[in-house]
Amino acid sequence: MRIKAMVTRIIKQFVHDKRTIALLIVAPILVLTLLSLVFNGKEYTPKLALVDVSAPISTALEESEAEVSNQSLSEAEEMLEEKQLDAYITLENNTPTITLEGSDPTANRATLQVIQNVISEQQQNENVAMEIDYLHGSEDMTSFNNFGPVFIGFFAFFFVFLIAGVSFLRERTTGTLERLLASPIRRWEIVVGYVVGFGFFTALQTIILAWYAIYILDMMMVGNFLYVLLISLMTAFVALTLGTLLSTFANNELQMIQFIPIVIVPQFFFSGVFNLETISDWVSWIGPYTPLYYAADALQDIMVRGYGWQEIAIDFYILLGFSLVFMLLNTLALKKHRRL
Repeated sequence: MRIKAMVTRIIKQFVHDKRTIALLIVAPILVLTLLSLVFNGKEYTPKLALVDVSAPISTALEESEAEVSNQSLSEAEEMLEEKQLDAYITLENNTPTITLEGSDPTANRATLQVIQNVISEQQQNENVAMEIDYLHGSEDMTSFNNFGPVFIGFFAFFFVFLIAGVSFLRERTTGTLERLLASPIRRWEIVVGYVVGFGFFTALQTIILAWYAIYILDMMMVGNFLYVLLISLMTAFVALTLGTLLSTFANNELQMIQFIPIVIVPQFFFSGVFNLETISDWVSWIGPYTPLYYAADALQDIMVRGYGWQEIAIDFYILLGFSLVFMLLNTLALKKHRRL
C-alpha cells in the first residue's frame, strides 16, 4: 500500500506539471525533427568564379553541380574575401589554378571534387595537375579547426545560461529576491547588479575556456586573441541575461533545465556546425535570429580568417543588442513578483 501511495503521488505530481509532460513528449520530437531536417538536407553546391578559363572547361563547369559565374580577377578576389565564393579558377600555361576561400573543409572538399571531375573529363586524365592556393586555412586544416570557434561560443553560452538561470532561480526560491524587491532598490538596478555580479565569474570562465582551447588544445588561431575574448565575453553575457530572464518563468531547477532543448539545442544546429545552405529551407531561416549564429560567425572570422574589428563589429553589436533586450525584458518580468 505504501508503494501504491508513493506511485500515485508521483503520477499526480507529473499530471499537474504540464511543462514536464511537454518536455518528455515534445522536446525529443523537436530535436529529432531538427536532426532529420539537418541531415536530410540538400547537397552543398559550390560557388565558383571563372577568370579567363577556356571555353570547354567553362561550359563543363557551368553544366556541373556548381554555381558558376565569370569574373575579372579583381572581382573574384573581392568576392572570395567577402565569402560570396568558395573558389575562383584561373588558367596559366594550361594548368588550372584554384584559389579556395579555405575556411570550411566541407566546402573545400565539395569544390575540389567538382573541379577535379570536370577538368579530368575534359583532359582525359584522372590525375590532372592543379595548383591549389588557400585564402584562409590550408590543406592540413581539420574539421576541428573549423568547428572549434563554434564550440568555444557554444560551451560559453550553454554553461553560463544554465548556471545563471539556476542561480537566479535560487535567489527567488530562498526569498532573497523578494527582500530586494521590498527594499528601495529599483528593478533595473537589481538586474544590472546580478548581471555584473555573475558577470565576474562568467568572464573568468570564458577567459580560461578560450585560452585552454587555443593554447593547450592548439586550436587554429590566426587573428587577435583579445578579439576572441571580446566576442566570447559578449556571448557569455547574452547567455547570462537570457538565463536570468527565463529563470523568472521557472519554479524549480527542473523547469529551468527544461528550457535547454527549446532554447539551446536549436541554436547549436544553426551556429555554424552545419552549413545553413545544406539545411532544409523550412528551418534554415532560424539561424539569423539566434545569438550563437553571430557569436560563431565572429569567432570563425577571427580565429580562422584572421579578421579584425571592422569585420566582426556588426556581430558584436548584434550580440550587445540581444543582451540589452534581454536585460530590459528581465526588468519587466520582475513586475510579476512585485510592482515597484
